[in-house]
Amino acid sequence: MKRKLTKTIHVRGLAVGGGNPIPVQSMTNTPTQDVEATLAQIRRLEEAGCQIVRLAVPNRMAARALPAIRRGTDMPLVADIHFDYTLALAAVEAGFDKIRLNPGNIGSPERVRAVADACRERGVPIRIGVNSGSVEKEILRRYGLTPQALCESALGHARLLEECGFEDICLSVKASDPAMTVEANRLLSERCSYPLHIGVTEAGTRELGILKSAAGIGALLLDGIGDTIRVSLTDAPEEEAWAGVGLLRALGLRGGVRFISCPSCGRTEYDLIGTAAEVERRLKDKPWDITVAVMGCVVNGPGEASHADYGIAGGKSEGVLFRRGEPLCRVPSERLADALVELIESERGT
Repeated sequence: MKRKLTKTIHVRGLAVGGGNPIPVQSMTNTPTQDVEATLAQIRRLEEAGCQIVRLAVPNRMAARALPAIRRGTDMPLVADIHFDYTLALAAVEAGFDKIRLNPGNIGSPERVRAVADACRERGVPIRIGVNSGSVEKEILRRYGLTPQALCESALGHARLLEECGFEDICLSVKASDPAMTVEANRLLSERCSYPLHIGVTEAGTRELGILKSAAGIGALLLDGIGDTIRVSLTDAPEEEAWAGVGLLRALGLRGGVRFISCPSCGRTEYDLIGTAAEVERRLKDKPWDITVAVMGCVVNGPGEASHADYGIAGGKSEGVLFRRGEPLCRVPSERLADALVELIESERGT
């Protein structure tokens, strides 16, 4: 898919925007002042595929923990700041790689300039984040709660930084409604070239949240819009990272094993559901950039998945193992999952 070319920012050496690979983000939910617990969660997020981690910095106690957290990990870290500009300055001093802050919420122009100057000096970008619950009252009176309002709010905050000569900016506009999120980001993408962090905010618990996020984030990515993503869930942050990586893989925007499996139907004569689950379980964390197909019958299976690198199509007592649509051998149905995994590992390594 063709992506919109945006400006590039750098978050601890990770290039964001400018057509670079799309990073997955998440946010810790530990008390930031609990350094050990926060670092442990950051490690789990990294293992789950997260590439940028945001931490809440609500007060001085949290800010005092930032240097120790910074020393404890090489992950790109973002400090989430609201209202108190001195917390942003403390995060920059601690070596954090990005600040999430809305300039219009921190007070006087002098305070905005102080943050902009500190970030410029250290090469720290600023992410402006507007959601449907944080739009200014004046903008709401003019536009109502609409995609236009979200877009105007984000651009208004950006202008405050631009007036300070600071343009190392990432923008984010989110709503809990996927349709509003999509339209707001389309508008924003037309009006600026800043990289966009996309996601559906307050999406809900794991199942519903993943569905809503896939609808909103997926629609934008298919439009070529979006430079970083977060799947926001009322669940463990690691689940957010897992879902984000999976979404990028499903769209062909992240390497790794991609799975194809057909729905069960009346022609299916073996345990298709169990076999597909077993193959996915054994291969999902492998680094290979391949497509694997688990099909329901030997009549249409190889043809339907002919673009897959490896696959199986099952029957009542035996099935077919194939590579790029070409049958290789027949295998007892109960051994199809084993045979498929063994073939892939023998050719790709374990």
